[in-house]
Amino acid sequence: MGRIFETRKHKIFARNAKLSKLFTRIGKEIAMAVKAGGPNPDSNSRLKMAIQNARGMNMPKDNVDRAIKKAAGGEGVDIAEVTYEGYAPGGVAIFVETATNNTTRTVANVRSFFSKCNGTLGTSGSLSHVFDRKAEFVIEDTALKGRDADEFEMECIDAGADDVIRDEDGFIVLTPYTSFGSMQQKLEQLGVEAKSAELKRFPLVTMPADIATARAVIKLVDLLNEDEDVNAVYHNMDLAEEVEAELEKA
Repeated sequence: MGRIFETRKHKIFARNAKLSKLFTRIGKEIAMAVKAGGPNPDSNSRLKMAIQNARGMNMPKDNVDRAIKKAAGGEGVDIAEVTYEGYAPGGVAIFVETATNNTTRTVANVRSFFSKCNGTLGTSGSLSHVFDRKAEFVIEDTALKGRDADEFEMECIDAGADDVIRDEDGFIVLTPYTSFGSMQQKLEQLGVEAKSAELKRFPLVTMPADIATARAVIKLVDLLNEDEDVNAVYHNMDLAEEVEAELEKA
């Protein structure tokens, strides 16, 4: 399921967040990582991941250093990680991850987005059987520094990867989320730096959608992604080729 979904989802759901929102999101992640494990990335794997992702997004180093220093000094407001689960029209499951300093505001916004799109907001844990959390490492071909691609793929599988997906730019390595640290260490041993390393949610089951349902789901996902408190939105919609083609005409 991971291979099919990961290679197809970007066709319709291309990230359209503005650069400023991406920087805000990674800034929050840096702040939460520092407060949870300190300002030293060598002993704080979460911070190390956040810095790595900031570099992959071309976030200026000064911005990163400033965010670390601010969080280490106890400045700024406390940020909570809150998730929301619900259904879009057609029974498509929607999982929302947020980082917020005002949960009252965030839940009101999320609820209004579901309502506007004729969806329903469910209870926490209601989608535990629909999504599987995995660690995703995106690695460009240039990061291999001449290492044989087949050899690299086998090294990742031996280190516990569930799947290694090749595309035109490089590799997507998927592992159980509990194996994030061990895979990160393996890549360091190999001298391979990932462009990004994130914990994501992948559907265990998918829901087919017609064109009307697909448009409704896209509208809801777009509204959620535009909210400053929302970090990521996941869905389990599966699109037939003819539906994808129709959407691409719009």
